[in-house]
Formats: sequence, structure tokens, C-alpha cells
Amino acid sequence: MIRAYRPSDLDRLYEICVRTGASGEDAYDLVNDKKLFGHVFAAQYGLLEPEHAFVIEDGDGLAAGYVLGAIDTPAFEARCEVEYWPALQAQYEEGSGEGLDAMLIGMIHRPSRMHDKVVGPYPSHLHIDLLPTAQGGGNGRRMMDTLLDALRADGSPGLHLGVSAQNQRALGFYAHLGFEELHVNPMVHVLGIKL
Repeated sequence: MIRAYRPSDLDRLYEICVRTGASGEDAYDLVNDKKLFGHVFAAQYGLLEPEHAFVIEDGDGLAAGYVLGAIDTPAFEARCEVEYWPALQAQYEEGSGEGLDAMLIGMIHRPSRMHDKVVGPYPSHLHIDLLPTAQGGGNGRRMMDTLLDALRADGSPGLHLGVSAQNQRALGFYAHLGFEELHVNPMVHVLGIKL
């Protein structure tokens, strides 16, 4: 069942995020601090824009996947700069950690920004991750449709997202949904769709 995000789902956002953090595969053993993936890629959506956050439940009623969106990327990034990143930047010293932890801590101190050429026509963005128990059977498409419908109803003209160049399964999924490549580099494909 797909439903609106609830504050009680926050811990599950963290768990899902680390369990899908390696281009859709489990990254739990790749990091020492299991919360870092969620800090960088998921929690801020539940905390700051819950109206565009949805989860799919497993048979036990726990969130087994999420789709998290921001309708106005520049406004969301600005809000994160004031309300979200400072506490994490105080918690994690810049330059600390090793390996993947260090990279994620670096992202806390230097959050990425999408180029104006992308956010102009595609101002919204999203993150979607599903645990293996929620994959298949059209769940990913239904999750996407739920968020796209919500963004469209709230007036968004377009949406973008970034996909790891290593995640070929996700790239195929988005192509099937009608996303077009906006920018490609060796690390990330930026895709967009008009709403």
C-alpha cells in the first residue's frame, strides 16, 4: 500500500536509504555511520517537505520504500541551508571519517546544487528507493506516479533527478517512464520529464 509519509517513518527512511545506497544495492557494510546516507539523501524531505513524501508498506505495515520530492529545488536547497545542514555540519567535523563516510560527510558540508539550466524548466526533483521486498509488480511505477501526480497538482511544470551511471537498471526504468537525458557525466546522468 502506498501512503503519505508520517513522522514515525523517519527511521525507516534512514534504513531504506543505507540499504539501497550502493546504486540500488545494500550499502550497510560500506559505511561505519549507518545514518550518513539518510542524512544526505532522505531525511530532509520527510522533515521539510512531507507533503511530497510517500512510502510503500510491506506486509508488516513498515515502510519498505519511499519516493521523496521537492517541488521547488532552489527554495528547498535554501531552506536546507538554514534549517537542516547546520545541525549536521556541527555534528560531523569537516574532513572527518574514512572512505565512503568521508565522502558523505563532505556532501554534508558541501551540498550539491543542480544547475540553473536544469531547474529552470524542471524545478522539482525526487529520490526513490525500494527495498527488494517492495521491488517488482509495478510498485516503482506506482510510487513515481503518486509523486508526479502530487507535483503536477501543485503546479510543477517539470521534474529532474540524478542517477548513478553505474545504476543501469534505474536508467532503464526512467527511460521507460519517459524521462529524457538532460546532462551526462561519467558519474551521474541527470534526467528530466515535463509534467
